[in-house]
Amino acid sequence: MTVVLNDTVRKLLGAPNPGVLATLNPDGSPQTSVVWVTLDGDDVLVSTEAGRRKDLNVRADGRVSLTVYDTANHYSYVELRGRATVTEDAGRAVTARIADEYAGPGAGQEYLDLPPENVRVIIRITPERVSGNAAR
Repeated sequence: MTVVLNDTVRKLLGAPNPGVLATLNPDGSPQTSVVWVTLDGDDVLVSTEAGRRKDLNVRADGRVSLTVYDTANHYSYVELRGRATVTEDAGRAVTARIADEYAGPGAGQEYLDLPPENVRVIIRITPERVSGNAAR
């Protein structure tokens, strides 16, 4: 069952705060990556290069956890647990948008200028459980 994100969680996820994405390796062990995130409704989007471990792990097992903390107040955080899917980022539009949100306007241009063989994908996380003090 998907959940609706409250305003505090939306604010935290909508600001350029780092996240830690946990996926499951083929042997069942956890794998974590520091990521940039953005919202699409109540789903959270993460960009990565096709073929990276987090991409491969999500394709094999969509169960994920994402923790995002407020850089202005490290005690404020949210953890989302849910299911993720992977799709190609056609035109790298989402990747460029996330880069602009985190690194400033124009930062996403470097992704738009990559050669076609550098395929970017979007990991879409649909939260099923939200916890942490920002979730209250």
